[in-house]
Amino acid sequence: MTTTTLKSIDDLPEFPVDDLFAESAVPYEILAECRAKSPLMRVPMGFPMGLRHRHIEAMVNDSVTRQLETESKILQGITSGPIYDLADLAMLTANGEAHMRRRMPVARTFAFKLMDAMRPRVTELVSEIVTERLGAGPVDFVEEVASELPARIIAEILGIPMSDVPVFRQWIQDTAAALGYVEPEHRERIEASLSAFAGYVSDLLADRRAAPRDDFLTDYVQATAASGDMSEGEIRTQVLGLILAGSDTTRGSLCMTLSELLQHPDQWRAFCADPDGLKRGAVEEGIRFQPVISALARVAIKDFELDGYLIPDGCMITISLVSAMRDPDVFSNPDAFDIRRKDHPRWNFVFGAGAHRCVGEALARAEMEEALATIARLAPNTTLVGDPPALAPGAIRQVGPMSVAFEA
Repeated sequence: MTTTTLKSIDDLPEFPVDDLFAESAVPYEILAECRAKSPLMRVPMGFPMGLRHRHIEAMVNDSVTRQLETESKILQGITSGPIYDLADLAMLTANGEAHMRRRMPVARTFAFKLMDAMRPRVTELVSEIVTERLGAGPVDFVEEVASELPARIIAEILGIPMSDVPVFRQWIQDTAAALGYVEPEHRERIEASLSAFAGYVSDLLADRRAAPRDDFLTDYVQATAASGDMSEGEIRTQVLGLILAGSDTTRGSLCMTLSELLQHPDQWRAFCADPDGLKRGAVEEGIRFQPVISALARVAIKDFELDGYLIPDGCMITISLVSAMRDPDVFSNPDAFDIRRKDHPRWNFVFGAGAHRCVGEALARAEMEEALATIARLAPNTTLVGDPPALAPGAIRQVGPMSVAFEA
């Protein structure tokens, strides 16, 4: 590679983090201004951030980068404890043989064909939840629907008692927070949640070893015991990660997609008239328009060029999905919500890319599509009550309050 003509990442403009975190900030407007200024910017921690959709495929390439492991925690001064252990032991933050070893025992269970078979059960659960609340006035959609549905489904798949679902909800939110930048004032609470969550999962695994059942957890402990190539910490962390992945991101995406549908009455009416025909497009557009995963992060394994800049070997680099999903080079009229949009790329990178693409993608799509279709059939006159929800900044953008009234 000829590096003399490439620009240094030290010359990148600074990303306006303070503007993005301001109380009245409109993140999409700020990111549009950033894209107009430069295709890449430099974040306060010193590494580059890509803002364009084209950067994703260029960066998520195992010949030039690898998955981020513990680097971000070390940069935050976290070198031990539950938060560090999560980064050290999870499949999401592993590469090569370690990644495959951790991923294989769970990947088959969450294959598309098997998860499509869950659609009738999703419909049944949502029908139950909505029917009980028809005409009952404002409903806390986040807690009573969007949190309840994926938590109950993942509990059924894994073989977790339904009575335990409320127990691990706060643990799930704190685990999601542990994946990104950990605010120092929140670290103690997050570590306490992670420790409690890990203890809970350890008890589940011990129970299945002592009393096998016909469920995923029993199959999982037997498969990992037979292979003998995973530590107890790895085994526990993958189960913890599945509970997180099967609950948190689906909740936010379901809320934001329904919210956008209800804020666009013409599209909501069209959706209610043909929910089965439009459910896939509605979900695809919802997760593009309001992505709950804010970024993808990698580490360069050799010098490479990205949009005229030299990304040096060992450099951490991140791509803003919030920006990339509104890139006008890919999406026509990107700031318009359109469930009939025809310019979606083949792969939606909100679910990741390459070997690290989310194992729960099929389940998340099934849950969101069938939930929205069921609401449209049972309660086509559903309305938002109060302000629409907003997504807070973070690695996984947490959804704010959202109330709806279900009306048939």
